[in-house]
Amino acid sequence: MNLYPAVDPIPLPAPVWLLKLLHVVTLALHFVAVEMLLGGLLLAILLSLFRNSPNARTTARAVARRLTIVMTYVINLAVPPLLFSQVLYGRALYTSSVLIGLYWIAIVPALMLVYWLLYRFTARLEAGKSAWWVGLIAWLVAGGVARTLTTNMTLMLRPEAWRAMYSASAIGVFLPTGDPTLTPRWLLMMAGGLFIAGLWLLYLAGRSTFTAEEKKFVAGLGGKIVAVCGLIYLAAGWWAASVQPEAVKAGLAGNSPYPAYKFAGVAGYAWLALVVVAVLVGLIAGFGKIAAGWLGWVGVLIAVLVELTLVVYRDGVRDLTLLSKGYDVWARAVTTNWGVVALFLVLFVAGLGTIGWLVSVAARAAKTMEGAA
Repeated sequence: MNLYPAVDPIPLPAPVWLLKLLHVVTLALHFVAVEMLLGGLLLAILLSLFRNSPNARTTARAVARRLTIVMTYVINLAVPPLLFSQVLYGRALYTSSVLIGLYWIAIVPALMLVYWLLYRFTARLEAGKSAWWVGLIAWLVAGGVARTLTTNMTLMLRPEAWRAMYSASAIGVFLPTGDPTLTPRWLLMMAGGLFIAGLWLLYLAGRSTFTAEEKKFVAGLGGKIVAVCGLIYLAAGWWAASVQPEAVKAGLAGNSPYPAYKFAGVAGYAWLALVVVAVLVGLIAGFGKIAAGWLGWVGVLIAVLVELTLVVYRDGVRDLTLLSKGYDVWARAVTTNWGVVALFLVLFVAGLGTIGWLVSVAARAAKTMEGAA
């Protein structure tokens, strides 16, 4: 018996492959911002505790004053992939969202709280006051939001759990239990935070207006964080992959009617290789204390590619899990209006260009402010 609600009679307005491509690209960019926020905030908290180290305090302030900007991209880059997910997987995603409705709605005020706490954290650091506890509260709330999102994205794959949850509460006050993939998937995202934060430090070391001594400190710290946390990231990734159902593992290995799922399996190996490369780069930069602009851009490229390959692999896991339970996303009816699609793509590319320009403006403004300080 198919447990999913009836399909929407309105066909998809664009090909499935195009909607999935847009979803993958926007979600990868969102994940980069999320990891920068989670890892950067935790790093700034830890560095702020070393009150006798001028370099640590300077680095903590430099990271903290950028976190409010990062938060804007976390929120705004979350909207497109969520909308694409709703178009492709609405029957599953809407249902799971309703079943944890209380927690799902609570995401909005939680993000507002994180935003306010980030400003307070930065202000206290700039004033030379103790700020670790403010940052810790913000990090815990942000981690809780990540947990809620992960819960929803795994619950949408478990239609067999929906009836019992709805019977227990029709207003979404209970969270699902018994999912072996939930915690590994959440920890994978949390572990990636410090890994991406280390790559971010490599970028800041080569691009910010630190003194020569501060650049060596930032580069050395960033490289060592990448090397150590990269290994933790690999372990978390292996755990998250190992607990997937056998049908999913088989599909990713190529035993599926859709070549896209074999490509997702290849993306998993690409993610593994990229993280290993990042660990090696981190070791070289960390112990060599190399602060160079080109190395910073290498870090940016690795961060984007790591998240992109992770999202492709994650997309394969989701589709194969749904397929094993009767939901074939590739079987959706499609009626494409290519004129509208072309207009959308032009505006989409223009939007990404605008975001890139805003990032460059913010980066230049941050360098100017640091130079004037």
